[in-house]
Amino acid sequence: MKLIAVTTPYFFIEEDKIITALFEEGLDILHLRKPETCAMYSERLLTLIPQQYHRRIVTHEHFYMKEEFCLMGIHLNARNTKEPHDYDGHISCSCHSVEEVKQKKDFYDYVFMSPVFDSISKEGYQSQYTPEELRAAAKEGIIDKNVMALGGITADNILEIKDIGFGGAAILGDLWGKFDCQNDQNYLSVIKHFRQLKEIAG
Repeated sequence: MKLIAVTTPYFFIEEDKIITALFEEGLDILHLRKPETCAMYSERLLTLIPQQYHRRIVTHEHFYMKEEFCLMGIHLNARNTKEPHDYDGHISCSCHSVEEVKQKKDFYDYVFMSPVFDSISKEGYQSQYTPEELRAAAKEGIIDKNVMALGGITADNILEIKDIGFGGAAILGDLWGKFDCQNDQNYLSVIKHFRQLKEIAG
């Protein structure tokens, strides 16, 4: 099962070092999600991440960066609903219901299904699915290796995600919550937590 990290919506000083360390530890894909931020800051972050990892980064904004930095691809969501007209390459997208996953997953390289559990990073953003609904969707072939679970995923429930049949888990709040950019001197707790997630996910 793939492990995907989604960035925090804000930038911070140690971010490039943590992202590089996560790739070194075996992170499959990074989603660069910085809504309503200046492209210049995303560009700077990318220049600080070794080029060998750029092909494992998907951007949610400023789609021209895909070509400029040889990124893996782009991600569509409520803010950016369409790919550029001349775009050719990897596309993923966000889905928020079983029906939406069913309609869209065959048109994209993979889709995010969220929130599978109550969100950690977005207050009040609660899961819309029961475990029974998720298992039924997997049994029908709606949830498969091209559907990535997002929302509230932790070390305590990632095995359930794997067991249901998702192709991957996208981690946000549970990972970045291990690091306080205002006070922490090092980011070893983030790396140790990622190792634990990777070990459980197999």
